Order: sequence, then C-alpha cells, then structure tokens
Amino acid sequence: MHEVDLRTWRRRQHFDLFNTFDHPHFNMCANLELTAFHQSIRGRGWSFTVAFVYVIARAANAIPEFRQRIRAGKVVEHDIVSPSVTILVDDDLFSFCTIPYCESFADFADSATAMIAHVKKHPNLENDPGRDDLLFMTALPWVSFTSFMHPMQLHPADSIPRFAWGRFFKEGQQLKIPLSVQGHHALMDGIHMGRFYARVEDYMQHPAVVLDWR
Repeated sequence: MHEVDLRTWRRRQHFDLFNTFDHPHFNMCANLELTAFHQSIRGRGWSFTVAFVYVIARAANAIPEFRQRIRAGKVVEHDIVSPSVTILVDDDLFSFCTIPYCESFADFADSATAMIAHVKKHPNLENDPGRDDLLFMTALPWVSFTSFMHPMQLHPADSIPRFAWGRFFKEGQQLKIPLSVQGHHALMDGIHMGRFYARVEDYMQHPAVVLDWR
C-alpha cells in the first residue's frame, strides 16, 4: 500500500469536487454475456458464486482506481483488495464472508469454499474495524434487476466499491446476468467502470485461460 501524492495527482480537482457531495457514489448496471463462462463452470462442477466472485475481484485488482481508498482526506492505494461477500445462512438471513484474494483461481476457490462453509456454521456481521482493502459483493439470484442501490454510511461516505449481481436470463441464444457496480466518484469515473466491465466480459469469454484449467 502507498499514499497517493495529492499535490501531483492528475484527478485532484475531481477529488476535491466530489468529496463535497453528500452522496458521492455513482452506480452502473449492465447485462453481461455469460454463456461460455456458465457452461465451463457447470461442466467442471465448480461453484458459480466462487468463480464469479473471483472474476470480479480479479478485474477490480487490475484497475488502480478500484484499489484506492479515502482516509481522513488522504488517498491510499492498496496492492491487493479482497472480496467481502454476503452468504445466505439459516432463517433467510445472511452473513459476511471475507475471502483473501490471490491470483490463482484454484487457490482462491479452495480458500473460498472452506471460508463459506465456516461462515454458514458461524455467521457474523462484522468486518475488521477500519479495514478498507475490501470489495463489497452481494448476489440476488431471485431477480434480474436493472438497477441497484447499496446501503452505506454517508458522513463521511466510505470509498469501498460495491458489486451486486442478479438472476440469469436468456436473450436469444445467449445467457446473460445483470451486474451492478458502485464506486466513489472522487476516485473513479465512468471510464474506469467501463474498463472494469470490459475486463469482466473478456474473462468470461475465455474462462479456461482466466481460471487456468489444464
């Protein structure tokens, strides 16, 4: 992790502007083509949730703006950020589950599977106090939504990106999935979200390469 030098930072004006907003987050939602990715996951018996969380985390880690966070008026950039996912548990409730990100999908999947199993037995709603090297994620497999808003603190607004995806749906011969992305506008713009979506789409078109199946 390192601190960004605000004196020479090219988006200092944007940072100063959007930091004055009461609600500085903005959100995009797009339908992504899922056919090849879903077939590959299903054919190998992998958890779709684990694989999709990995793809989102891998894309976010590849874009600096998704690793930047605001701390007391300063900006830091993490080397690695990890997904913190909601997991459905008993009584229609959910638990948080933080999964350390690693580049190897096999290692990530092993860790995620073990941690999800643990959380299902020991649910909790606590994240490490003050920790911001996270990516908040949630799934709503019951509905193919076209927009999404996350609950969050606003004074000050935290700067952790948020992701949500919904139910698959068919469009012609293609299987698609809605993916919502929310970010702090002082740190990122639409172009950065566009790059994120492009990476996710590319990863899903080449699952064997991204998930390193041999």
